Amino acid sequence: MAQWGYVGVLAAKRLGAERIILLGRHEPRIKIARQFGATDVVSSRDEAAIEEVQTLTKGGAISVLECVGTEAAMKTAIGIARPGGAISFVGVPHGSETINLGRMFMSNIALRGGVAPARAYIPELLSDVIAEKIDPSPVLDVSVDLDRVPEGYAAMNDRKAIKVIVRP
Repeated sequence: MAQWGYVGVLAAKRLGAERIILLGRHEPRIKIARQFGATDVVSSRDEAAIEEVQTLTKGGAISVLECVGTEAAMKTAIGIARPGGAISFVGVPHGSETINLGRMFMSNIALRGGVAPARAYIPELLSDVIAEKIDPSPVLDVSVDLDRVPEGYAAMNDRKAIKVIVRP
């Protein structure tokens, strides 16, 4: 799971998902994902992760959210999707020319993604935050002023911060 995957867990919970399987390996980040609603954690990668999710779900996940954008992450997403399921991606895709279209076609797996119109969701989501229906604050672990924005980006790049909040 990438940094953006936390919000995917939060969104899945908000939309009523009863079971949310997180693929992740960093314990402090797993703790936050569990706080957001992750019910299961798979810490293995690649083929081992696919096998584990296939076993946990008895055949694959109905809905898969791929948030990393790497070729390996997309291969894993395709591998854990149940026939007839769907994969949505929010990470900028890399290696898209190697997507296993054969498996997707033969298993009727849908693939959706694109640039998210995040601003369109702000009014609805902000209302939920204000009403304390959702609390995204655990990922905002570093605060910077406008002059220190480059430091904030560096902290996220170096995995010293999950998300940085900019305060005037």
